[in-house]
Amino acid sequence: MPRAIGATTLLWVLALAFLFPVLWFLLSSFKPGSELFTWPLQLFPRDWTLSGYRTAWARFDFAQYFLNTFLVAVITTVLTVLVSACTGFALAKYRAWWIQGFFLCILATTMLPTEVIMPSTFAVILGLGMYNTLAGIIVPSIVTATGIFMLRQYFRTVPDELLEAARIDGAGEFRIFFTLMLPIAKPIIAVLAIFSFQWRWNDYIWPLLVLNDQEKYTLQLALRSIVGAENIDWSVLLSASVISLLPMIALFLIFRRQIMNADINSGLKD
Repeated sequence: MPRAIGATTLLWVLALAFLFPVLWFLLSSFKPGSELFTWPLQLFPRDWTLSGYRTAWARFDFAQYFLNTFLVAVITTVLTVLVSACTGFALAKYRAWWIQGFFLCILATTMLPTEVIMPSTFAVILGLGMYNTLAGIIVPSIVTATGIFMLRQYFRTVPDELLEAARIDGAGEFRIFFTLMLPIAKPIIAVLAIFSFQWRWNDYIWPLLVLNDQEKYTLQLALRSIVGAENIDWSVLLSASVISLLPMIALFLIFRRQIMNADINSGLKD
């Protein structure tokens, strides 16, 4: 009993330690600029104000930035899930020496920093005429080694006898994949979709390289444009950052069961 109380207390202390900066960030967005750097620092605003939110919403075309980011995140997530599921199924259930070698090559890409492959990726996008388009952000982000690995490991837990029974009944490979394997993999697909949406929503470096038209900016680029060369309007920046986080908060609240579900590592039990 004392050990359980001590472990619980430690977890609460760690949770509060992680929550405190987020709480400070949120409350600071309601402070006027004159209170952000006053000493001594105060957690709660003395004069609560929404001026930062009003200024941020009026100064920047958030509707367009939200639309651009939403399109990129949703389209990339759908294609990422489909490609990862197809590849993971093939790697898990087909037997050939070159398939395993191909899987090792995919895993090897995770050891390369993103910055290493950016020049070659940018050259391809430029050659295909996708520079300064949302497609230039979407296409390179579809294939992820993480998603392929997650789906492969999940499909490996599905008994081969289930696939053999479907083949004996006359089902083709496409029918097996779409009507059998995909429904079984709903838990891991949900997790991958949530992660993919979050990755694309928060992506900054790649859109910064590909886009130069402000009307096509994503939210992260729009937030960066608030930061001037010399002066930074911190109250506007904090408020705009909170606005950009609202979809992620809503996503977590809606799908928190899938995010926190630990039983995502098995398909069907033998």
